[in-house]
Amino acid sequence: MRTTRVTAAALLAAAVLTLTACGGADPVKSSGVTQIAGGQSGGKAATVLDRPFNKPELVLTDTTGKPWNLREQTKGKPTLIYFGYTNCPDVCPLTMSNIAVAKKNLPKEEQDNLRVVFVTTDPERDTSESLGSWLKAQDPSFIGLTGDFATIQAAARTLGIGIDPTKKEADGSVVSMHGAQVIAFSPKTDEGYVLYGEGTTVDDYAKDLPKLIKGENP
Repeated sequence: MRTTRVTAAALLAAAVLTLTACGGADPVKSSGVTQIAGGQSGGKAATVLDRPFNKPELVLTDTTGKPWNLREQTKGKPTLIYFGYTNCPDVCPLTMSNIAVAKKNLPKEEQDNLRVVFVTTDPERDTSESLGSWLKAQDPSFIGLTGDFATIQAAARTLGIGIDPTKKEADGSVVSMHGAQVIAFSPKTDEGYVLYGEGTTVDDYAKDLPKLIKGENP
């Protein structure tokens, strides 16, 4: 699988420009998701960052209603982080499902070591209870976090991910605009060093997870 290297600064600039796609291209919108692809055409390959992101200082509420400190509770663990919302009809559930299916290919010890964190971009509707029910259908080990929108938005921006507040469309539907990246954090450095775009497949994750768990480049 070919990888592409880009700077974290470039991705951060994309978020600051309010959901502008990396590289200056117009964002592709689907079901409230701004898709910023990484790697090969279609976003199917990993994008290895030459300057990794620092893990955000983020304390939110987990699916049991308890405070959850991202830095403390993922320290030294291979971690995948995704910002999305449970009412998303396609991209968000597909992303989490792809990761869940790929994870099942790992040995049990590696499955237990991997942390997959889903941070809601729609905390008003995604309560701890509803988030927990949704993630349980994907993988019971997945971690769901909800809380103050401004806190979530600020944390996402430090990772080059743009998020807008939810809004009601003319047809009455409510959408949450957000970047569709999955960011992998190394267990060696706790830095976000690999990015996956919206088009990443089960096979892509299945090939890369064994290396990501070791903190290696895919």
